[in-house]
Amino acid sequence: MSRRAKWILILLVVFLVFDAAAVIVITMARRPSSVATTWKTVTTGRATIGGPFTLTTADGKIVTDQTYRGKWMLIYFGYTFCPDACPTALNNIGIALQKLGKEVDKIQPLFITVDPKRDTREVMSAYLESFDSHIVGLLGTQEQTEAAAKAYRVYVEPEKSEGDDYLVSHSSYLYLMDLQGKFVDAISGATAGDELGDKLHKLINEHST
Repeated sequence: MSRRAKWILILLVVFLVFDAAAVIVITMARRPSSVATTWKTVTTGRATIGGPFTLTTADGKIVTDQTYRGKWMLIYFGYTFCPDACPTALNNIGIALQKLGKEVDKIQPLFITVDPKRDTREVMSAYLESFDSHIVGLLGTQEQTEAAAKAYRVYVEPEKSEGDDYLVSHSSYLYLMDLQGKFVDAISGATAGDELGDKLHKLINEHST
C-alpha cells in the first residue's frame, strides 16, 4: 500500500471516530431537555391540598367537607389562644367579607382549631363573638384535628409544656376551595382585608367561568 493510500485510510478512520463522538454528544445533550419536559408535565396542575374532614361546630353540629359543597370555602387553621397571627387573619377575613358585598353569600369562612385540648366549644364560641358572624368555628378530637391539618398541609407544632399555658406554632394561610371542594389558592393570613377582598373576588370570578 502506497504512503498516500495509508494517509487516506487514516483520515477516514479519524472522521468515522469524530462522527461517532458527535452523535454521542448530541444524544446526551438532548436527554436533559427530554427529562426536563417530562418533569414539567408531571408537576403541573393543582396542588394536592385539601380533602375530607369530620369536625364539630361551636354550637355542636357535626359537619364534614361535604356540608359546604356549593359554597367557596375559605379555611384558616389556628387557635383561640394565638396572640397575633390568628386575630389578624380573622380580622382581615371580616374586612374582606364586607368588601365583597353581595358576593359574601358565595363564601363560607371556616376557622379550624389546631389546639383541641384548650379550644372547647364554649371557648371557641366566645372567641368568635369578636369577629365577623359569617365565620364558623370548627373543632374535633386530636385525631380529627391532625387529619384535617395533614390534608391541608398545615404545619402545627405545640410548644412543649406540662401545663395549659403554651403557644402553638402553625402556618398562617387562608385556603380557598371551590364549589366542589377543590383547592384554588393559598393566601397569606397577613394579607390586608381590602386586598384580600379584591383577591377573593378575582379568584372566584376566574374559576367560575
